[in-house]
Amino acid sequence: MDHDLKPNIRLLLADVDGTLVDSKKRITERACRAIGALREAGIEFAVTSGRPPRGMKMIADAVDLTAPIAAFNGGTLVRPGDFGVLESLTLERSIAERVIARLEKEGLDVWVYAGLDWYLRDPDAPHRAQEERTVQFAPTVVTDFQAALQQGVAKVVGVSDDLDLARRVEKSVQEEFGETMCCKQSNPVRQHDSAHPFEGEVAAARSQPYYLDVTHPRANKGSVVETLAKMRNLPTAQIATIGDMPNDILMFKKSGFSVAMGQANDQVKSAATRVTSGLDDEGFANAVERFILGDE
Repeated sequence: MDHDLKPNIRLLLADVDGTLVDSKKRITERACRAIGALREAGIEFAVTSGRPPRGMKMIADAVDLTAPIAAFNGGTLVRPGDFGVLESLTLERSIAERVIARLEKEGLDVWVYAGLDWYLRDPDAPHRAQEERTVQFAPTVVTDFQAALQQGVAKVVGVSDDLDLARRVEKSVQEEFGETMCCKQSNPVRQHDSAHPFEGEVAAARSQPYYLDVTHPRANKGSVVETLAKMRNLPTAQIATIGDMPNDILMFKKSGFSVAMGQANDQVKSAATRVTSGLDDEGFANAVERFILGDE
């Protein structure tokens, strides 16, 4: 896709943590005004995140979303009003069990998301309190993950403050499960086709340096771009994207115009059409004002 010229943008898809919300997990007044300006210009605003659906409620309430919300990096799509599930992609139970076992063997704390719930074994695990503040609901502490496995696992997260370990495990999980990952699907929108096989690709990527997210292979932000394009009857070239982490690169590649946050690493910046200022320097609002609504 040619990223040299800005297309006629009709929808902006934004990552949440590290992009839309600041370091205190707030949407600034200027960011809210920027989203209002998008609406006045006829550009719809949508969000995608590794967060669970319940963790996106404050976003939907703050900016009056109209587009489907893509939680779990696109693994679950919900309506913004009542949070009714439009689509849910879950891992086969045997695969989820193997992923959990692998992450625990490597020494990562494991969190499991199923339905609207968040399960973990250790309430004192690193980043648990931070995550609870972010998603604004408490986890369910369990001795094992059987209840989550019975519901159908949407996401498994490996958590570690050993960032080198998290990086190594990310690569090893991709290699181990790349040929076997599959899912169960409840889906009135996306259909299985040869361009998007269920097997052969694992969605295992760090949504933060210390979080390794493992989801169904179709649960990635590139697929979110394609799904929203179909729902809104738009070419993907008319969708713009903005994010800060390597798992945002797939949506950069699928969209017609992309913006990397200023604090993103060089890999993410090189994949984007433009680079905005940093997270706490109104990077999101600057991107909307300069690149989406402006002429830069």
